[in-house]
Amino acid sequence: MPDGADSTDGPSTALGGVLRVAPGVVIRLDELDWRFSAAGGPGGQHANTSNTRAEVTFDIAASPSLPGWARARLTSRLGDRVSVSAGERRSQAQNRRLALERLGERLASALEVERPRRPTRPTGSSQRRRLEEKRRRGQLKRQRRASGDDPG
Repeated sequence: MPDGADSTDGPSTALGGVLRVAPGVVIRLDELDWRFSAAGGPGGQHANTSNTRAEVTFDIAASPSLPGWARARLTSRLGDRVSVSAGERRSQAQNRRLALERLGERLASALEVERPRRPTRPTGSSQRRRLEEKRRRGQLKRQRRASGDDPG
């Protein structure tokens, strides 16, 4: 596959200079802003001198690639800009790929439509259990009250 992307990238596959987020939602990679910095934590001389941590920022509001419905849903759930970083890997290329994957997953999950909950009626046995438990609790409280009359 082109650009070093493999088939296990999931919903956010970067192919041919685009990031596929969902069906009908494709973002051009040149719309993404990248920043690189030194990753924290252990790693020796290489980690202390190279900028391997990758941070990618995507301006949702200004993106010409997004359809109107996707832009509206993303801005309502994520805001005007979304930023993701990765610094766990030792090379900048691996962290870039990881950050791109995380961005795609975040955008894809924000685009998902939640199914509305359909209310269901409680079953007859669950209603009986509830009422029986209420009777038991009331009886227990009545017993405590009857034996607790002695001021003491």
